[in-house]
Amino acid sequence: MAVDGGQADDILEEFEQLSVKLRTVRGSLGEVIFGQEDVINEVLTALVAGGHALLVGAPGLAKTLLVTSMATVTGLADKRVQFTPDLMPADVLGAEVLEEAQTGERSFRFIKGPIFCQLLMADEINRASPRTQSALLQAMQEHHVTIAGERRDLPEPFHVLATQNPIEQEGTYPLPEAQLDRFLLQVNVDYPSEAAERQMLAATTGTVKKQLTAVMGPADLMAAQAMVRKMPIGEKLVDAILRLVRAARPVGDGSGRMDETIAWGPGPRASQALSLAMRARALIDEREAPSLDDLAALASPVLRHRMALTFRARAEGLTTDKVIADLVKREV
Repeated sequence: MAVDGGQADDILEEFEQLSVKLRTVRGSLGEVIFGQEDVINEVLTALVAGGHALLVGAPGLAKTLLVTSMATVTGLADKRVQFTPDLMPADVLGAEVLEEAQTGERSFRFIKGPIFCQLLMADEINRASPRTQSALLQAMQEHHVTIAGERRDLPEPFHVLATQNPIEQEGTYPLPEAQLDRFLLQVNVDYPSEAAERQMLAATTGTVKKQLTAVMGPADLMAAQAMVRKMPIGEKLVDAILRLVRAARPVGDGSGRMDETIAWGPGPRASQALSLAMRARALIDEREAPSLDDLAALASPVLRHRMALTFRARAEGLTTDKVIADLVKREV
């Protein structure tokens, strides 16, 4: 760590203790979520880095179970909101109601919405109207909301884990780029392998149901988030992050390097996300500093929702993940 003497020893001891707890969290989740090791790692990385995550996958792939299980093992107070087209911002944030006392006096009382929790599950977030989606913007970025002109702070830590179904798009409202950028990672949830699905069948259709317990608490998670920011990251890694992020943008100078492939690319928030997520991944794996392997592993989750391909590129069969993989090979 970047300090000397006894303080360095204390930080290293805390580092080891937090790493053990985080690896125990990961192991506990693996006992109920089968065949989704990368998904578990990425969602846990997002929380340890202090960010939010967008889980994209078909129905029935344990996205909801992962979020509720994550809340249990981390000890976070959680709430779930099922997003629908008729959901209003007040249904998420809360509202002031006029009450009349027995004396006849009237006063306003604020009733908190489900957003006042430590881990909010925004289920099928793209089914809500843009007006309701935007209610989360201030909360996700600043960890407080403004209602009736008054600032109301959210509990700490505060994280949003949102889910999205990529198959059924009828009656949905795609998240605007500004809101997508608030998510540290977009985690794609794919189908499990045959072996994992066999294991899942045996574990979930019998008489015994696995019960999870808290492995750590909110204070431990906040300590891990503080530890991530203390961890060193080498100049060569910083250079690699900047090369990758800047290469994912259309040049716009007529050179045509990526202009024909990328319509718009990631902003500086992507570089910040990579720096924090890489260190969080290293902490979970009990490594004192991140490496280029962390950058390669996290490039797609960090960048895929922060860039878009041109019509020509899509017509040629290119995908965002394929373009990012090619950029990683070239720049990292």
